[in-house]
Amino acid sequence: MAETSIEWTDATWNPVAGCTLLSPGCSNCYAMRMAGRLQAMGMEKYRGLTRKSGHRAVWTGKIRLDRSVLDTPTKWMKPRRIFVNSMSDLFHDAVPDSFVREVWSVMMRTPRHTYQILTKRPERMVEFTAALPELGNVWLGTSVESADYLSRIDALRGVRATVRFVSFEPLLGSVANVDLSGIQWAIVGGESGPRARPMMEAWVDQIEAACRMSGTAFFFKQWGGSRKKAAGRVYRDQIFDEMPRATIA
Repeated sequence: MAETSIEWTDATWNPVAGCTLLSPGCSNCYAMRMAGRLQAMGMEKYRGLTRKSGHRAVWTGKIRLDRSVLDTPTKWMKPRRIFVNSMSDLFHDAVPDSFVREVWSVMMRTPRHTYQILTKRPERMVEFTAALPELGNVWLGTSVESADYLSRIDALRGVRATVRFVSFEPLLGSVANVDLSGIQWAIVGGESGPRARPMMEAWVDQIEAACRMSGTAFFFKQWGGSRKKAAGRVYRDQIFDEMPRATIA
């Protein structure tokens, strides 16, 4: 587990590493770039998880389970919001059912923490939550980059969870008239990095309006771009750090 600069969480926990390119939002994935760097540094956990394609690293589709870090959250006494698998997707097809249950067990045994799990595969998340205990300290979400993937939100509504959330990051297109009913939290952010694609303010406006209509907490993460710190995260002359009601102290 590691402290993180991600604005909406406190720490990351990566019992799984590696992923697969699934949709356009994956093309410039920061985790893919980071995995490539860690592999180049000789970290065994990331060996073979990316390959070179031109001047960038891309996922190979290989997944690595890391049981050595499974119990790490139990050693953190101070309550934290923990982003689970920032370097992978817990609900990737290659992650065994038994391992997902092991991760669930750790989260069950550490109710002081709040766990945030994002997936691009909400259908599998639906299947699992139907069979696993619903944990009040586990928030479950999906990523949506454009209107082409709004069906992921429909699937997410079928997930058993106290908090369901959507990460519109990187936001690559309009999601006009998005339905956020049954969704407690929305994160919005532009793509960052050397090949960042632009995000239009009108697209953000659409999501903010949908949040107000459905009572969904609105969190604006960043404008992004090749110089994301310079672009900042001020939207409509303020910082939007809204969080869902079910949160740790």
